[in-house]
Amino acid sequence: MTEQAAAHTPQADPAPSVVGPDDGETIVLGTTRMRVLEDGSHTGHRLAITESVLAPHTQGPPQHRHARHDEGFYILSGTVRFTVGHDTYDAAAGTLVMVPPGTPHTFANLSDQPAVMLSTFTPDLYVQYFRDLQEGLAGGQPPTSRSGIEAMSRYATEPAADLA
Repeated sequence: MTEQAAAHTPQADPAPSVVGPDDGETIVLGTTRMRVLEDGSHTGHRLAITESVLAPHTQGPPQHRHARHDEGFYILSGTVRFTVGHDTYDAAAGTLVMVPPGTPHTFANLSDQPAVMLSTFTPDLYVQYFRDLQEGLAGGQPPTSRSGIEAMSRYATEPAADLA
């Protein structure tokens, strides 16, 4: 059996993963609180899911591109401003934004109310990036442009410098 075929063979007796409303790993990045619902460990690393609460007036990351994963954002409450290349979209609750590999994007909460979104990462590659960022902040290391670029590069991501 090939490695790829083995990866798609269902387990004989798979156990479900259940994450309750007060469960999951919490990652705090400035004014954004992220809850990891699935880090890929229960999906063969094919999918990760997070829930993020963006405080009012939260500026997101600089516009960037992922080379190896799709990223999805489903807005649960509030409105999130997405910038994709030169286009902007105000995504209200109930909106899904899918960003394929190679597409420059960022997001922000420009409103006076918190915004909550569910994010998917396929494959799960990017969850560890958020852990690394939190670890750097907890260690008292002030984020720099260079440290951000270095961290992104470990996860097949780069700033969209042509759109800065």
